[in-house]
Amino acid sequence: MGDRIVTFGEIMMRLSPPGYQRFTQARSFEVIYGGGEANVAVSLANYGLPVDYVTRLPANDLGEACLQFLRQYGVGTSKIIRGGDRLGIYFLETGAAQRASKVIYDRANSALATIKPGMIDWRAVFADAGWFHWTGITPALSEGAAEVCLEAARTAREMGLTVSCDLNYRANLWKWGKKAGEVMPGLVEQCTVAIGNEEDADKVFGIRAKGVDVTAGRVEAEAYRSVCAQLAERFPRLEIIAITLRGSLSASHNTWSGVLWERGRLYTAPTYDITHIVDRVGAGDAFVGGLIYGLLTFGADRQKALDFAVAASCLKHSIIGDFNLASLAEVEKLMAGDVSGRVAR
Repeated sequence: MGDRIVTFGEIMMRLSPPGYQRFTQARSFEVIYGGGEANVAVSLANYGLPVDYVTRLPANDLGEACLQFLRQYGVGTSKIIRGGDRLGIYFLETGAAQRASKVIYDRANSALATIKPGMIDWRAVFADAGWFHWTGITPALSEGAAEVCLEAARTAREMGLTVSCDLNYRANLWKWGKKAGEVMPGLVEQCTVAIGNEEDADKVFGIRAKGVDVTAGRVEAEAYRSVCAQLAERFPRLEIIAITLRGSLSASHNTWSGVLWERGRLYTAPTYDITHIVDRVGAGDAFVGGLIYGLLTFGADRQKALDFAVAASCLKHSIIGDFNLASLAEVEKLMAGDVSGRVAR
């Protein structure tokens, strides 16, 4: 077993009106690429860890553009397969103040959505790997994507890899015939690490935190002790459960924190007051990338791993695009308590 990290999912073309324009105002769109598992891979590569991203891309120029976009950030792309007719697209309208952001998906029948079991040789993919990460977005896309994700997770567990998942419930994607609650349990059963937010456990498994008001500006960390305990009881392989805590005062002003549960012990991170959000898309993925880095780098110091993940994802809110391009030094500086934002000269 090697030390590489493997992530699997769909990368899409992201089209956004310039600045804070609405879709109805737009006369042009800015093009980048992103997707949950690709975002995690870029974070890990950015921190200097060896990582491979696995997906299925169409054999056309847009597929090539995706590959080139990933390679510039140091992500391994040699295990990506080609096929299918199209690249998935999502449109993002960036919100501000009391106007929320909007996302419109155009990803039906994408290359990843039409994937089938047996197309990827997972034993070869995992030959030099020690960690496999997937998200709940992938099995939501299609029956084939769900089957391939389970194929991957089972193979990774059988080969002794650490398997992590981000529950990532997306109601608008579960359209192929089964509900998340029918599909996700078999996948989460393969995992030792799970990550979610204040809604995922509720929407997927009906597990709720009591006394939580996410609109109040701060989500109380202690409320999630029971959520983690209930998840661990349902899925006995889970050793570590992390939850991001977002309080939304407006589209531009959020509080941000997180908790980590390990065998009954709950760790709580500092709460950051993010008053001028530039782009919150990918913040959860930045948390996951930071957490995997922390768990692999800081040994048994779970508090430090959690603090790193929350600081890294806090900084993501200041960066345009899906990817978190905050450096190790910047994350460590924020962890140390420097929230001044002073010019580095």
